Amino acid sequence: MVTKTAVIKNDAGLHLKPAARFCEEALKYKATVTFTFGNTTANAKSVLSVLGACVKKGDEIEIVCNGEDEQEAIEGLCRAIDEGLGDEE
Repeated sequence: MVTKTAVIKNDAGLHLKPAARFCEEALKYKATVTFTFGNTTANAKSVLSVLGACVKKGDEIEIVCNGEDEQEAIEGLCRAIDEGLGDEE
């Protein structure tokens, strides 16, 4: 299991388009991928779960990946967040 903290950078936070992009990235990996924000733990492979976390710009999430490709998963997800999750700013 690997964990890493990331700060959401895009202006609207994890609204529909960035949430979908986050899920697309998570679905590339066999590892289980979740993140925690406040008291919420979300399944990063479920758009509804990601949206339900209500993550805004500047919020810090802790990503947790567990499985055979966990290191690749956490690196890919952090890279996607750093690149703005496809959200045009």
